[in-house]
Amino acid sequence: MKYLIPFIIIIYCTGCMNTPAKPLIAPEQAVQIDAVPGQCPFLTKDENGNTVMSWVRMVNDSTSAFCYAICTNGKTFGAPVVIPNSGNIQPHGENLPKIIFKPSHEIIALWGAANANPRNKYSGLVYYVQSFDAGKSWTAPRSLVTDTASYDQRYYDIALLPNGEAGIVWLDNRKTITKKGSALYFATTQGKNGFANARLISQPCCQCCRTDLFVDKKGSMHVLYRGIINDSIRDMVHMVSTDAGQSFSAPERISNDNWVLNGCPHTGPAMTENADGLHFSWFTGGKIKGCFYTRSTDNGKTFVQHDSVSSQGSHPQLASLTNGTVVIVWDESKVVNSKVSKKIGIQVRDIDGKSKGLNFLTADSSSASFPVLSSLNDHQSMVAYTLNSGDKPFVTYQLVDIN
Repeated sequence: MKYLIPFIIIIYCTGCMNTPAKPLIAPEQAVQIDAVPGQCPFLTKDENGNTVMSWVRMVNDSTSAFCYAICTNGKTFGAPVVIPNSGNIQPHGENLPKIIFKPSHEIIALWGAANANPRNKYSGLVYYVQSFDAGKSWTAPRSLVTDTASYDQRYYDIALLPNGEAGIVWLDNRKTITKKGSALYFATTQGKNGFANARLISQPCCQCCRTDLFVDKKGSMHVLYRGIINDSIRDMVHMVSTDAGQSFSAPERISNDNWVLNGCPHTGPAMTENADGLHFSWFTGGKIKGCFYTRSTDNGKTFVQHDSVSSQGSHPQLASLTNGTVVIVWDESKVVNSKVSKKIGIQVRDIDGKSKGLNFLTADSSSASFPVLSSLNDHQSMVAYTLNSGDKPFVTYQLVDIN
């Protein structure tokens, strides 16, 4: 036995060494959610915790419709629900149509529509509808803003509030200052009566980058947007409300990128939370260009030195798995055979924000853009994006295992 035991140990260890290691990021096969062309996917959860995807279905060259589908098994989606009277929807990957499910079982679907006028040919309006019977019927579309002084509402975000109502932030033309940029407004739903009590919470803001509204586990409301600082610097700023939106903290930059720009970058920020604190990702074209990451462990009072995600990336989104792992996705451009293509990247960071590695979900030669993601459990997330096939866009999603 003295000689047999070491021999057995050697065989066992050799077997272990021959076992292939699981990749950190293991994407499953990509799935097209709809046979009809579409774009602008958005992921959220319903009141039962099921993953929901909404998107814009391109019925034909001149007609679009807002759709959503529910995933109850963690892998596949049910039949699409088409939201009536959404034909004026304007597809825009940065101004995503969105859907939110309240604990009361009310569903609210929101989308942007064009509102070109002499004051701003790019301006738009936000409309929404409500359903009180699980999507079987819907109210007539309503304007988010009834004030006739508002002719431009875009780049909004929504979140479920601790009291069961929905909150929304958006960029609006109704500034009270003469400086360039937009004003940032905030409103909440009032039961079945829809959004009300809109008020200005910050200005000036970059006119063309999406905003982010996030509610943490303690119920604080966090707002992230691209501000305009000293008339020319377009950096990301953070505000927080600890009193249910009655007041917000003064805007604080999450990173001093000092990006001087007199233009429209069309790429906004994102944030999430885990036990370590708040985590952020964004794009800057400052001295060092690309997608970056930072975190805050004191509710946004201070931020660690930013860390690069991708020097070529833009349009980042991020989420935290149930074990605290942070997952970031983005799109980035690449020149292949003299043609510009776009692919989807994905990076994993541990609970403390340290990068563990990255991968790409689409080929170098693909044309994929505006990824969104949702966490499923402690080892898996769902990523959706628009992928062109020929000259048509299609909404595509993948399950990604994080080992």
